[in-house]
Amino acid sequence: MTFSGEFHNNVWGDIGNNLYKNPVLNADYSDPDIIRVGSDFYMVCSDFHYMGIPVLHSKDLVNWTIVGRVYDRLNIHSRYDEMDGYGKGSWAPALRYNDGCFYVYFCTPDEGLYMSSAEQPQGPWTPLHEVKRVSGWEDPCPFWDDDGNAYLGHSTVGAGPIIIHRMSTDGTQLLDEGVIVYVGKIAEGTKIYKRNNYYYLVIPEGGVEKGWQTVLRSGNIYGPYERKVVLQTGNTAVNGPHQGGLVELESGESWFMHFQSAGPLGRVCHLQPVTWVDDWPLMGNEGEPVSIYNKPNVGKFYPVTLPQASDEFDAPELGLQWQWNHNPVREKWSLALRPGCLSLTAMKADNIYQARNTLTQKLMGKYGAITVKMDTRHMQAGQTAGLCYLGGKEENWVGAAAGANSCRIKAVTGGTVYYGPEIKAGEVWFKTIADLDGKTEFYFSLNGHDFYRLGGYCVLKEGFWKGARVGLFSYNTEAAAGRADFDYFHYDVFK
Repeated sequence: MTFSGEFHNNVWGDIGNNLYKNPVLNADYSDPDIIRVGSDFYMVCSDFHYMGIPVLHSKDLVNWTIVGRVYDRLNIHSRYDEMDGYGKGSWAPALRYNDGCFYVYFCTPDEGLYMSSAEQPQGPWTPLHEVKRVSGWEDPCPFWDDDGNAYLGHSTVGAGPIIIHRMSTDGTQLLDEGVIVYVGKIAEGTKIYKRNNYYYLVIPEGGVEKGWQTVLRSGNIYGPYERKVVLQTGNTAVNGPHQGGLVELESGESWFMHFQSAGPLGRVCHLQPVTWVDDWPLMGNEGEPVSIYNKPNVGKFYPVTLPQASDEFDAPELGLQWQWNHNPVREKWSLALRPGCLSLTAMKADNIYQARNTLTQKLMGKYGAITVKMDTRHMQAGQTAGLCYLGGKEENWVGAAAGANSCRIKAVTGGTVYYGPEIKAGEVWFKTIADLDGKTEFYFSLNGHDFYRLGGYCVLKEGFWKGARVGLFSYNTEAAAGRADFDYFHYDVFK
């Protein structure tokens, strides 16, 4: 199993009997792009200021695991070291496979266009290459044509127009200033394909909350392009069936993976069947999103899996589900300092949003339980460490706060501080029940069995273009001093 605890598989994703229920990936994998290489499917997504672009793998487009990560830090501006890059970083990456190599392209809104490549999706991925230093670009997509020529399409921040450039065949540089090929209503998220001698631009329009999916086609990559809306909300409850990737299977079927904005959970992934009608890809059920549908025909059945979540911290590396909030400081965290634990040495910060080395992962589904075991024996005065949510602007966390001569349990929910008991140095357990449709709460325990609620209800919100996240943190308001050791992180996904 790739997850701990119980999973109710009749709620979303693979529901058995060769059926799936949208969303197939009920977590914040925003702006997904997918490709097929042989019988394997791979996907990447936006992660903005979180480090940095996970690579997921599936055999059936429904069940996914994380197999790699494109980069671990952004050395392109000091803001990513100064905790000032919220909402920036990697926007809408594109994933492609050409001549035996995987390529990922993405733009940051202020710094430029970046590329990395790898022979295997697991990596190692090459250091980020700056294709062009430029501000105001977004959503790039490379395209290698049958004649060997290479191109790159992109939009601009604010969504539009769509511009196509000639690109060097090795993908490292643009060869011209580009040609505007389409101006639409908030047109972004360009993905370029070729089929039956038509060039296709698959783009979302109309904005995230109320938009639709448009396809442009032409016999020439520079146009002129015909236009057709191929997926829209219609009579369904799926708001803004937005930006994604198109893929063709060995069986001849075509499918489209896109995101839906789902409030505090972020942008979740839906899968739509695609029917080609007069060389137009009509998505879903006659252009409207499906809810329950037959799984893609990939020739066999695969077990229900979810992306990784729990971690015992007993491996040489962190699990691939973890992402640092901004660039990590390598010498201030360790899996070796105390074997079997993640050690976070506190750096000075005023609050949790300025705290370096906060380790996060995506929430999955609408309901789950997360339990953390932590040791306070090396904490020092001014230090706070524990379990948190990031999202929105209000602080939500439970942890241990060390004073000059004591340590006590403390929680902040909705920005309000709550004080628990003083504790002796040693082991403490923190727990949260994440209920995105109800009441999200924090608990603590001094023996690992008896848990007591502390604080009010957490109102989880999306923030900085991302859904709410769960995380582990350690910082000190007085000085760079103190250490917290996390023994495990257990995440039970219930629905």
